[in-house]
Amino acid sequence: MLVTLVVASVIIFVVIEVVPGDPASYMLGLNAAPETVAALRAELGLTESKFSRYLDWTGGMLRGDFGTSYTYRTPVSTMIADRVLISLPLALYALILSTLIAFPAGIVAATRRGSAADVGIMGATQLGVAIPNFWFAMLLVLFFAIQLRWFSAGGFPGWDQGILPGIKSLTLPAVALALPQASILARVMRSSLLDTLGEDFIRSARAKGLTARQTLWRHALRNALIPVLTIIGLQFSFLLAGAIIIENVFFLPGLGRLIFQAITQRDLIVVESVVMLLVFAVVVVTFLVDVGYAIADPRLRSGLQSA
Repeated sequence: MLVTLVVASVIIFVVIEVVPGDPASYMLGLNAAPETVAALRAELGLTESKFSRYLDWTGGMLRGDFGTSYTYRTPVSTMIADRVLISLPLALYALILSTLIAFPAGIVAATRRGSAADVGIMGATQLGVAIPNFWFAMLLVLFFAIQLRWFSAGGFPGWDQGILPGIKSLTLPAVALALPQASILARVMRSSLLDTLGEDFIRSARAKGLTARQTLWRHALRNALIPVLTIIGLQFSFLLAGAIIIENVFFLPGLGRLIFQAITQRDLIVVESVVMLLVFAVVVVTFLVDVGYAIADPRLRSGLQSA
């Protein structure tokens, strides 16, 4: 994990630093005097060597200091803390919806292979994978916000207004994010469960007198969860880091919208710090998925204990 974070920090810093455009020139405009631009560059620390700036940036992150925004002149950590309170609940909300939809759909499709239910579920998941989530999000706004007026078309009232208003404002974005991910997860669940149901130990369990339902819930489902856990971990990372378009569609002041605004404003320190934070989240989630493997599969726990 440590090596991954170090390599990621180097790549993020190098890639963002080679992007054309000078933050000081962008902030002051095209008609700014060269002396003014030079003074602002010195104030922002852009005149230092890139290696020195990299060390200052990484050293600050280790201390919990993500630097100061070039544009807003406020600590980046404060900006992240305000916005993660929206992006993290949105990602968790979408992941819960995705799992609640995908697990029953995948199990039904696998246990009724070749039936009308299987064909219908797989057709729906193929459609869910094919539809862009931002287009689906606009359809949700048109129907549920404009036509039915059940939800707002965008914005976030703030958690200080109450839990229910906050959850309600995140519902349409969460559905727009969840359905495509649920389609992928349902297909993986079906495929993994079909492979498990064809194993010898499943036939042995049936031969010992267990019913199909008992065999499914006691043996097949747990063994089929390993690849599903991998997809869930990857999906959470995507939902946390890849909601830029959805947050812009619904005008949610989350991390995705923060990155988008920072890129357009050439606020390099914000882009670097937020992307690095998202990389850290991906690494932690991957580690938790590995721990989940051991919980789902007793063979992994016995292997760890013997080692």
